[in-house]
Amino acid sequence: MRIAIGNDHAGYPLRTAVLELLEQGGHQVTDFGIAAPEPCDFVDYARQVALAVRDGQADLGVLMCGTGVGMSIAANKIDGAYAAHCHDTYTARMARRHNAANIITLGGRVVGPDLAKDILSVFLETEPSADDRHQRRRRQVAALEAEQ
Repeated sequence: MRIAIGNDHAGYPLRTAVLELLEQGGHQVTDFGIAAPEPCDFVDYARQVALAVRDGQADLGVLMCGTGVGMSIAANKIDGAYAAHCHDTYTARMARRHNAANIITLGGRVVGPDLAKDILSVFLETEPSADDRHQRRRRQVAALEAEQ
């Protein structure tokens, strides 16, 4: 699978764990993040990953900042990017299964590396549901996006 990742300084602590997991899984990684803990603006990285996913250069995206919330807000400003902030495996599973999220956001200051790897593994392994009710709701979300 092609995965785009991005992180700011606060997401840096998770970066190594995420890269390790993706490499072990044989995924093709495009890394838009920073490889150092120097302060920077998360919005730039959220945009790059969201555009890569939207434009088909990546199948899924992973974004990491302090809480994961800022990255989620920024990525969701890009049409076609469906970023879900996940802090546990259940949230990751439901974000993919029910909402067909194509980007996961994680918080480097609130989730440890081992838990982040577990959450990301579930996200990557889960396929979107083909159930009519979930597809209907996804179409409704896409219609909201089209109103803008």
